[in-house]
Amino acid sequence: VQVVESGGGLVQPGGSLRLSCTVSGFDISSKPMAWYRQVPGSQQRELVARVGIYKNTRYLDSVKTRFTISRDNGKNMVYLQMPKLKPEDTAVYYCSTDPPDTWGQGTRVTVSS
Repeated sequence: VQVVESGGGLVQPGGSLRLSCTVSGFDISSKPMAWYRQVPGSQQRELVARVGIYKNTRYLDSVKTRFTISRDNGKNMVYLQMPKLKPEDTAVYYCSTDPPDTWGQGTRVTVSS
């Protein structure tokens, strides 16, 4: 099983990024998928957004009016659209199942002017 996250980078406050998660080794269509993040200095990863097998979604309160999670089962990929980014969104973002199983290397998002 392999999970590869991409799409992070440095962006100014108010900017946008789209994260992508490519999964190999299992069929994501049978599992809820989620994006998590680990902020600098923290040992914990918090669930940012979740998309169920019926494409129902759930979000962390601080992002639910801004971020959108989606899944493409045909491509075995998960996405996180992140407009209106804030400095407090700075973190390493990871993709996994919910509950989490395999972790990738993550993709770093830095929101700073």
